[in-house]
Amino acid sequence: MELEYKEHLSPMLKGDVKNYLIDIDGTITDDVPNEEPERMVTCEPFPDALATINKWYDEGHQICFFTSRTEDLREITETWLNKHGFKYHSVLLGKPRGGNYHWIDNHLVKATRYKGKFTDMVEKQVTIEVFRD
Repeated sequence: MELEYKEHLSPMLKGDVKNYLIDIDGTITDDVPNEEPERMVTCEPFPDALATINKWYDEGHQICFFTSRTEDLREITETWLNKHGFKYHSVLLGKPRGGNYHWIDNHLVKATRYKGKFTDMVEKQVTIEVFRD
């Protein structure tokens, strides 16, 4: 991963490289709750998600699966991702459950709600909530 450093600031990815944080349950496969880990082993990936994510990886983007699954489900999760051929750099477990996320960060954050289809990204104007200037 190539980073660009500026004095006393957090590093940024170089060029047009994106740092994708991608949910698992309900986004790349069926929506399986933590309380049903046996289903995590048998669910199938969404084909468009697998193809698109692997394309992004091959283009040099960073792929991190960011999931509400708990640490005790790491082995099941990574085994499933590898079995189905997902290319990725990391897996972060323990995302807060419950949705309705509002991410606040000192870096630019773009969010895309999954609505049943993975495709290349397009630009679209939308209304967002921000801090007052």
